[in-house]
Amino acid sequence: MRVAHPKRPAPAVEEGKALLALEEVHVSYGAIKALKGVSLEVKRGEIVAMIGANGAGKTTTLKTIMRVLPLVKGQITFAGADVSKASTVEMVERGVSLVPEGRAIFPNLTVRENLELGAYLHRDRTTMQETIEDVTKLFPRLGERMRQEGGTLSGGEQQMLAIGRALMARPSCLLLDEPSLGIAPKLQQQIFEAITAIAEAGVTILLVEQNTRLALKVSKRAYVLRTGNVALEGPSKELGENPEIQAAYLGG
Repeated sequence: MRVAHPKRPAPAVEEGKALLALEEVHVSYGAIKALKGVSLEVKRGEIVAMIGANGAGKTTTLKTIMRVLPLVKGQITFAGADVSKASTVEMVERGVSLVPEGRAIFPNLTVRENLELGAYLHRDRTTMQETIEDVTKLFPRLGERMRQEGGTLSGGEQQMLAIGRALMARPSCLLLDEPSLGIAPKLQQQIFEAITAIAEAGVTILLVEQNTRLALKVSKRAYVLRTGNVALEGPSKELGENPEIQAAYLGG
């Protein structure tokens, strides 16, 4: 899988160093304080999970990283650069892609057309076709349905399409928001196998996932968000063995 746009150099961050970092980030929706000083980091090559109850601030964190939401205060850095005031387009150009909650595919467009919309950074037809081939190797079902309208796909297939569309920009960092939501268990497994393969190809991943057991299994480290704050953080295996996490999220 190709993970860097040919006209964009790979981020100059050493292995094991933070590619993406948030420092004391505060975000509000009007008078409602959604994030209250969130700090986290994702090192190059990692899969890092964010878990927590609904309303904890997980989706808000991803939207803030993508610069969809403004910061009240705090700092976001990517590949060593301060991107706190960057635009969403600039974040994509720098190598960050978001797979949003609910997938947000275009139902009346074909699978191919949905994928091509994700490739606006590289309109060269050869480059686009190479990237489509990479995506269909990862998700063979999409290759079988290229002329099919996105709205006729199953929920799991639509999630594959949403991930594939994000990969069309050849990101170095992928933000995933609830990739297993509303998907049959069999397809969940295929999607998480693909997420692992994406990481093995060199893409750094920040994963928001309501299936805590699955999130902790696939990730190296994790953060637990609670009402806009980071309540716990650490290696995923250790968090999975934490009695508090087991009681709250794993049914233990």
